[in-house]
Amino acid sequence: MKKHEIAAMKKEELLQSIRELEDRLADLKFYKAIEPPQNPMVFRNSRRDIAKMKTRLSQLAREEGEKS
Repeated sequence: MKKHEIAAMKKEELLQSIRELEDRLADLKFYKAIEPPQNPMVFRNSRRDIAKMKTRLSQLAREEGEKS
């Protein structure tokens, strides 16, 4: 996911996407034990996307704190 796509998302969308990616990552880890993945980079990319979204959430929280 691109940085500008994440920046355009609202807080609720970010939370939903994080939940979905974390569930997907858990499924991938489970299936990794059964069969090796065709593309091992999907683990790294998923973790990075989750980190980007969590960073954006903290930025939004900081901005809300400054406004109050």
